[in-house]
Amino acid sequence: MTETTLSPQFSDQDYQYMQRAMELAALAEQEGEVPVGAVLVKDGQVIAEGWNQSIGHHDASAHAEMQVIRKAGQILENYRLLDTTLYVTLEPCPMCAGALLHSRVKRIVFGAPDLKAGAAGTVLNLFESQASYHYADVESGLMEQECRHQLQSFFKRRRKEIKAAKQARREADEKHEDF
Repeated sequence: MTETTLSPQFSDQDYQYMQRAMELAALAEQEGEVPVGAVLVKDGQVIAEGWNQSIGHHDASAHAEMQVIRKAGQILENYRLLDTTLYVTLEPCPMCAGALLHSRVKRIVFGAPDLKAGAAGTVLNLFESQASYHYADVESGLMEQECRHQLQSFFKRRRKEIKAAKQARREADEKHEDF
């Protein structure tokens, strides 16, 4: 893992919560999911944690952010998650950005940008849209290199596994054709 360069933009607590989000992302990876983790904090207390579980739950909406929003709503007994901060290892997609806006999360801090579906400024920015009825403070780049490395390592390994499986099928087909 690369060494963290501390930014004065972020507090020590910010780093601690993002580190926890990365630990949760590792749980997702152990389950065969894309390694994204999220932590929701209010008044210095962790309210809810989550990680990607779309594959295992057979649910396209089971992103880390959505898992956290669902759990926090139950814990706080309110869908409005006022005065909370979400730490997430990957920039929220449009679905998650919309849910974060609707749930009134005050601050979103993400690590790596999502170059394909980022909805917090990379591809589009739902948080600054005139159509938004709520605004959130979005801060990007906390432990960006570490978060990016975690994701890139996962996809690199996944591509190798897929390539090896295709090769094994080809070899099995060739053996079958020889009979």
